[in-house]
Amino acid sequence: MQNITLDLQIAVQDKSIPNKKDFIKWLNAAAKITPPPKNKHEICIRIIDEKESAALNQTYRHKKGSTNILSFAYQENDELLGDMAICAPLIFKQAQQQHKELLAHWAHIVIHGYLHLIGFEHQTNQEATKMEQLEVEILQFLGYPDPYL
Repeated sequence: MQNITLDLQIAVQDKSIPNKKDFIKWLNAAAKITPPPKNKHEICIRIIDEKESAALNQTYRHKKGSTNILSFAYQENDELLGDMAICAPLIFKQAQQQHKELLAHWAHIVIHGYLHLIGFEHQTNQEATKMEQLEVEILQFLGYPDPYL
């Protein structure tokens, strides 16, 4: 398995954003358990604010308001798996509201986004169950608790 290459873009001022090593650790753990398609190993993660998240959500999903993560998989590129846009203020708020450790919630969201990039969805109950099982497996591999308990 080839390690994930990460382009991390931080477009917000927020001290609660994990460091690049954390993101790479999470992505490589996810790739170990659920490998990406052959030769696809590059990911760009952009950390954004609620305004940018809402604009992207409206443009690409036709939904109002910000969302915690948007994933954009690439089919045409040989090496680029895709992009993720993660809304830092929402991650912080959700962790507080759900009484989750902040770093564990970041890990969960990154893993969730990675699974979308490699083709997993949660449109049906069956898809959601499979995706949640993988998220829990990867998070437990990393030493994080089940986010659904």
